[in-house]
Amino acid sequence: MTGLPLIIGISGASGVVYGIRMLEILRELAIETHLVLSRSGEITIAHETDRKIADVKALATHVHAQQDIAASISSGSFRTRGMVVAPCSMRSMSEIASGVTSSLLTRAADVVLKERRRLVLMVRETPLHTGHLRTMTQLSEIGAIVAPPVPAFYARPQSLDDMVDHTIGRVLDLFDVDAGLVHRWKSDG
Repeated sequence: MTGLPLIIGISGASGVVYGIRMLEILRELAIETHLVLSRSGEITIAHETDRKIADVKALATHVHAQQDIAASISSGSFRTRGMVVAPCSMRSMSEIASGVTSSLLTRAADVVLKERRRLVLMVRETPLHTGHLRTMTQLSEIGAIVAPPVPAFYARPQSLDDMVDHTIGRVLDLFDVDAGLVHRWKSDG
């Protein structure tokens, strides 16, 4: 395993493919991962994919139960490169913004923020009302990066897998991890 570990949270929002694919890529890159999967995330995996929960968990180096508030990732003394919540539900986003956490997923995100480590939230909802937008602004002000999974059509994706990979590659760029997935913009000069 190379470098510090990365925490991956998968909440119950639509788009669990992002978290699953991120785990696959990080495994290929030999980057240690700590997965925390919400109960709603498990339900969404069952609805959106043909994956078994055990198979998703097997992609991670370490798996922590959502209710395990004594897990290593709940402490600032446990060093990580940060955390990605992919996808991030509105509920998880709101808990993280308020600092009033009810699960290991949101507690780990809160710890990442208080330790001034990188927190990337792949917020998955549309349309957004003013309350969502205010919460996103609050998150940005306290150090989180709000990165909704928006496809980049300049990369001319040929499939859904292409769009997912490009988005995951851009998120990993935020941690200085080049997975070779991003079709980089090239200037003419």
